[in-house]
Amino acid sequence: MPTATTKAKATKTRAKAAAKPAAAKARRTSQAKKPQAKAAQAKATSARTTHKAASPFEQAQTATRDTAGAVGEYVERAVLIPVGAALIARERVAARVSDTISIYSSSSKTQAQLRRFERRGTTARNRLEREVRKTRVRVERELRQRRRDIETTVSELDDRREAIAKNGADIAGRVPELANRVPEIASRVQERILTLV
Repeated sequence: MPTATTKAKATKTRAKAAAKPAAAKARRTSQAKKPQAKAAQAKATSARTTHKAASPFEQAQTATRDTAGAVGEYVERAVLIPVGAALIARERVAARVSDTISIYSSSSKTQAQLRRFERRGTTARNRLEREVRKTRVRVERELRQRRRDIETTVSELDDRREAIAKNGADIAGRVPELANRVPEIASRVQERILTLV
């Protein structure tokens, strides 16, 4: 009666026997491919040396052909770009004309379009009127503020002038020789104050 150990040995032996032909076949295939690979490599090397050995005349011809191809491509683009732009512009104009014709093709459509224009005009007018009112209110507010500032400054200057005139009169009363000069000094002070305002 076979044991577990003998069964395992038998399985290993069968696996080895099956692996041997597969390995041999792989060796034969790789050996068959080696000459093909060598031939391809030799052909590529030969082609490279042939291209390297090309005459300067052939190289110049190739370069001229490449340059001519590039120039031809640029010339073609230079012609096609304006043609494409003109076609697109024409299509846009045609679309606008067909839109206009479809809008004004009947009286009801024309009336609807005119009402739309009127609403747009009314909106623009109202917006402009609001802006004008805002500007007017702002300017009036600034003018009132400036007027108040100027009135305050003038009243302060009047108070100072009166104080100086009173002090001048007091000094003139005390010193009789200055009495003749007080009006002159007061007028100079007034002129100076007015130039500052």
